[in-house]
Amino acid sequence: MPPIPRNSTIAVTGAAGYIGSWVVQRALDRGYRVRACVRDTEDLAKTGFLRAMPAFASGRLTLHAADLDNPGCFDEIFAGCQGVAHVSHVSTYDDQDYVRRTCDHIIQSINNSGSVNRVIVTSSVAAVMDEADIQELVRRPVLYEDRFPDESNARRTTDRGKGYSMGKVVAERAFAEAALGHGRWDAITCCPADNVGPIQSPHHATTGWQGRIAGMLSGEYTQTPAYRPWMTVDVRDCADAHVGLLDSDRVRNGERYIAWSTDARNVEDICASIDRLLPELNYDSPAVTDPFPERIQAREAELRSIWAGTELRNERIRAATGMEFRSLDESIVATVETLISVGGVDVRRRKA
Repeated sequence: MPPIPRNSTIAVTGAAGYIGSWVVQRALDRGYRVRACVRDTEDLAKTGFLRAMPAFASGRLTLHAADLDNPGCFDEIFAGCQGVAHVSHVSTYDDQDYVRRTCDHIIQSINNSGSVNRVIVTSSVAAVMDEADIQELVRRPVLYEDRFPDESNARRTTDRGKGYSMGKVVAERAFAEAALGHGRWDAITCCPADNVGPIQSPHHATTGWQGRIAGMLSGEYTQTPAYRPWMTVDVRDCADAHVGLLDSDRVRNGERYIAWSTDARNVEDICASIDRLLPELNYDSPAVTDPFPERIQAREAELRSIWAGTELRNERIRAATGMEFRSLDESIVATVETLISVGGVDVRRRKA
């Protein structure tokens, strides 16, 4: 299907969220008209910042209430849209049948629209690399778009914490297969990495990787599972990837694209970067908390070595969109400054 014209109308699900809100902003910056889909348009704590955008005053940005648990909820919203950025999360990823049902609700509204010809589906790098057996990363260390976790592993179950990555794979395939069957629209998958960068609303300060930086500023943070380094993307770049895929003439149905800068940094170094980059804060860096049992702590060197041996690739998204990625240092500064100025986070500071 052809690229989405820049003066046309697109819908963004999950528009009040951290990534979704930046997709809204970047789409507006490129000239699109945006229908922002949220659960409750009257919840000003989560939608007030969208209403404050200049495009809302002109009517180029409109807000729409939709609950993806309900079939038909997007029928009126998608009608007349040329593109959809489906960024919204579901309420649980541990119920694979439920994930399929919510996908079916959105797909049916796309089919019913008669106008949508491209959908960007937000997945995750978890659907690329979240292995039940970490040794699989030794066997297949290159992290790129054609890689999927080993689905034949019997330990890859929701009971073992793999529901999120499993659900994302289910959604990717559901949209690609539906688009192929329908024949009038394409489904392109974007797999974002660990999003950091500026927040636009106070409620963005409490979740995700930016929320972990908020915890650092307040004086507490923990090791990441399996001692994995942060593999980051600036949220603005993640949004640019979504909008760039809507706009690209180099993508085809069923393709997936990883959005990350290929910067990887251990959590302790993320925290230390705050004082290095913003010495004016007089930030008192806390020590990392290691909550893992002794049997996991005993494997720390091994696990770090495995992650260090992986190779992160982003050539495909750069070729498809022409975009480049910000440095992690730039993202950390923007994250910290907006967590303080927008999120109201109190900084733990060294005593005078």
